[in-house]
Amino acid sequence: MTTDARPLGRRERNKLEKLQRITMAAAELFADRGVDDVTTQEIAERADIGTGTLFLYAKTKSELLLLVQNSTYAAALEQSRANAAAATDVLGGVLDVVRPVVECNRKQIDNGRTYLREIVFGDAEEPHHREALNLTEQTEQLVAEVIARNARVPVETARALAHVVSAIMFVTMASTINVDRSVEEIVDEITLQIRAILPNPTLDQL
Repeated sequence: MTTDARPLGRRERNKLEKLQRITMAAAELFADRGVDDVTTQEIAERADIGTGTLFLYAKTKSELLLLVQNSTYAAALEQSRANAAAATDVLGGVLDVVRPVVECNRKQIDNGRTYLREIVFGDAEEPHHREALNLTEQTEQLVAEVIARNARVPVETARALAHVVSAIMFVTMASTINVDRSVEEIVDEITLQIRAILPNPTLDQL
């Protein structure tokens, strides 16, 4: 089997370069002021493109937020994967996956909570939304792998438990009651809940 290693053409390079500028511009503005207080016109101006061009890459501000958050989520997931590879106990391994995702989501709390709402209620046909769903599926799969390996349970059981862990993590991060809580407090709350459902957790696994 051969691999197509041809370099990108000028058109593809230009598209990629514009996408990178858009992502950086939106990320900077959203981080500074929050998604609700930023306009698409401001993002286009920061990226040095027209608004018409901007809408070719993301049709709405919500899609721009998904674009930005997906890139940081993907990096966090790689960190989770690296951390969990060395885990020797089930609770510790699951927390190795959870913590980078929580840290990523809480960098700008309002943006993180809006991102979670978009994952649930957004347009599943929109490509940035599909990518967000794919990242959540990868996270759940990684948790299932950690549980199956360290708890020595059947794959089906590990997948079911990972789905519960995913729900716990999602609801805890999105909950209004937790909006002012720190990363450590969020992780502690998630830990208390997943400790109750994981096989044979021990008290010293924090």
